Amino acid sequence: MLADEVLEAVSVESRWRSSQRPTQETVSCHHSLQHPGGVERNLHVTKVSWSCTGAVLACAYGRMDDGDWSTEPSHVCTWNLFSRKLKPKQADVVIDVPTAVTALCCHPRQASVIAGGLYSGRVVVWDTSQTDDPVLAQTGISADSHREPVCEVVWVPLQKKAAFGVLSACSGGKVLLWVLDAAQHVLVLNAAYALESQQIPQCRGLKARGCSSVGITSLALSPWDPDTFLVGSEGGLLLRCSFSSKIPSTAPSDGHSLTHRAPAVFSFRPGSGPVHSIHSSPFHWNLFVSAGTDGLAHLHSLLQSEPLFSLKVSDSYVFQVQWSPSRPLVFAAATSQGEVQVFDLGHRSLRPVATLEQGGGGGAATCLAFNAHNPQLLAVGRTDGTVGVWHLSTELTEQSPQEISQLEQIANQVAG
Repeated sequence: MLADEVLEAVSVESRWRSSQRPTQETVSCHHSLQHPGGVERNLHVTKVSWSCTGAVLACAYGRMDDGDWSTEPSHVCTWNLFSRKLKPKQADVVIDVPTAVTALCCHPRQASVIAGGLYSGRVVVWDTSQTDDPVLAQTGISADSHREPVCEVVWVPLQKKAAFGVLSACSGGKVLLWVLDAAQHVLVLNAAYALESQQIPQCRGLKARGCSSVGITSLALSPWDPDTFLVGSEGGLLLRCSFSSKIPSTAPSDGHSLTHRAPAVFSFRPGSGPVHSIHSSPFHWNLFVSAGTDGLAHLHSLLQSEPLFSLKVSDSYVFQVQWSPSRPLVFAAATSQGEVQVFDLGHRSLRPVATLEQGGGGGAATCLAFNAHNPQLLAVGRTDGTVGVWHLSTELTEQSPQEISQLEQIANQVAG
C-alpha cells in the first residue's frame, strides 16, 4: 500500500512541479524554551499555540504516553519572544493545572486569552493578564461535559458580531460548542454533536460498523466555509461534518440538556490507523492535509473520497501536520522520531526541503505551530519538555509568483 501511494504521488507530482528551488533550505533554532517544573517531572509538551499578535507563544504540558494522567498536575506556560527580558528557562506566565493539558488554542482576537482541554474532559479558558486567578471560565461536571480526554479545542466565530465560542472534541465521540459566560465563570453548552458509527456515510474502503461511538483524535475547521469542520478518528476515519446538521444522533441521551446531532455528511477513504492531525489549506477552499500513525501525509480534496496523493514523512508516527501561513505549497510535519519535515510541493522531489532536528536526543516532536504574523518562526514541542523556536529561510516563507496557480493545478487533479 505504501509503495503504491508513493508511486501515485510521483506520477501526480510530475504534472505540475516546475520550481527550481534548491533541495535543502536554511533553518536554525533560535530558542529552546522550557519550564523547569515540567522538565523535572518528565512532562511532555502536548500543544503549542501563538497569540493573535504573534509575539507570545503558549505551551501546554501533559503526557503523550498511555496511562491514567487524571491526577497528574501540569502547566500552561507563555513566553513573549520579542521581549528584551526573555528568559528561555523561565516562562513569563506559568498556570498550574490539576491534570494533564491535552489541547490548547490562543484566542484569535484577545492576546491574553487561551482555551485549553484537559485529560479529565474539562474545557478551560484562561486569561493570562489575571495574575491572581487566570481561570476565566470552565465547564462543570455534568451530563453535558466531556467524560474523556479532550483531544482538540479551537475558537469558532459565532453569529453575534466579534464573539467567539470554543469548539471541543474528545475520544468519546462528542464535539461540543461552548459560549463564554465570563460573569459566572462558566462555559455554557451552545450546540452538541455526537459521532456514532452507524450514522457515518459509507465510502469505498469503509466497512460497515456496529453501534458505537467514534473515538475522535483530531479536528479542524474550514477557513472558507463556516459550516464545515473535519474530524479524524482512532480507527482511521476521516469525515467532513456540518454544523447545520439537523439529524438527531443515535447516541444515548444520558440527561443531556441539548439534543445531540449527527454531523457527518461525507466520508473520505479511511486510513490504517489513528488520524492524529488535520489542517485545511489557508490558500485553497477544498484542500486539506492529514497525518497519523501510517507515517504519511495525505493531501485531500473535499470533492472526492480518495487522497490526491500521499507523501512519506516518517517510518513511524506523525503527530501533527500544518500548512505554512505564507507559502501555499509548503507544510510541515512533526514526527515521533523527533524530526520535523518541511515539504514544498513546488519541488520536483518528494523529499523534504528542510529537516528540523534537535541535537542531544530531544525525544519525539509532538506538536508544531507556524506563526501567522511572523511566518519565519516555527515552534516545535517535544517529549523532553522543551519547545524549539526555529527560524525559516526566505525560500520557505516568501510566496513565488506562480505558487497559487500551482496549488490550483494540484486541486484540479480531482478524479473525473
